[in-house]
Amino acid sequence: MTLPDKMTAISIAGKGGGPEVLQPESRAVPRPGQGELLVRVAAAGVNRPDVLQRGGNYPPPSGASDIPGLEIAGEVVEAGPGATRFKVGDRVTALVTGGGYAQYCVADERAALPFPDGFDAVQAASLPETFFTVWQNVFLRGGLKSGERFLVHGGTSGIGVTAIQLAKAFGATVYSTAGSAEKCAACVELGATRAINYREEDFVAVLKAETGGKGVNLILDMVGGDYVERNILAAAEDGRIHQIAFQAGSKITVDLMRLMLKRVTLTGSTLRPRPWEVKGAIARGLEEQVWPLLARAEVKPVIDSTFPLAQASDAHRRMETNTHIGKIILTI
Repeated sequence: MTLPDKMTAISIAGKGGGPEVLQPESRAVPRPGQGELLVRVAAAGVNRPDVLQRGGNYPPPSGASDIPGLEIAGEVVEAGPGATRFKVGDRVTALVTGGGYAQYCVADERAALPFPDGFDAVQAASLPETFFTVWQNVFLRGGLKSGERFLVHGGTSGIGVTAIQLAKAFGATVYSTAGSAEKCAACVELGATRAINYREEDFVAVLKAETGGKGVNLILDMVGGDYVERNILAAAEDGRIHQIAFQAGSKITVDLMRLMLKRVTLTGSTLRPRPWEVKGAIARGLEEQVWPLLARAEVKPVIDSTFPLAQASDAHRRMETNTHIGKIILTI
């Protein structure tokens, strides 16, 4: 297969700013290295870290592409040395450290997965970033078990719609927060027992009432700020709180006495800079335990909207309205 020398990609003009700094430009087509695949991208997911990177607040790790985009789906067009599982022509979806907003993208084969049965490229591109994140934080590190009570904040975000469905599928009682009646209804439809409109209700009080004062066993939070102390209040004894982002700020003042008295574990993690061996282990767990659920439509992708690659700025504007339900996808 003859590959072009140049491709269209979305660059971040200058040192960051509003959506208007996302501009199409011509770039050299990358080539795969050891254990890597070159994928002709058909669709790429848009995620909150992309918005942070655009604003200059989430730089790519050393050696990663400066092109935004952390998840892709498309066709393998070249396999580098040592990449043996997938061959030219295979359809894959992959978690990448950058480079997704482009016609071609390099992916480490360990973090690549086949399309779930019956999925198209848009559906497949909606999976890696959120499913890897949820699997790592809710199940591998969070240890969620059947019968436990689970709370996810931002229930209609990409992370939220994934966490609600997976926690429900594996036997947990699920609660979520969201910012409107429409979003709360969407959370319940996805499997939440109770969705809490944080603009009108105190999630701590609601959860105490819903659980008979026991609280929830595991909380997945991307808000931070004053939610940290409120999460401790909402947690059960020996509860776990996993922090994956800080939309309301990471520098806080908190009284840790309640955490001590209830023996609550407060931890956090990031995914982007972790070694490919770790991401590969997450991928294998997803393929074994979650991909069959997707193939049987027991867990479903939730797509809010799609935008052509050249309209990446409009996709970011859509995300920043905070009115989306599910994933925003670029089509290429």
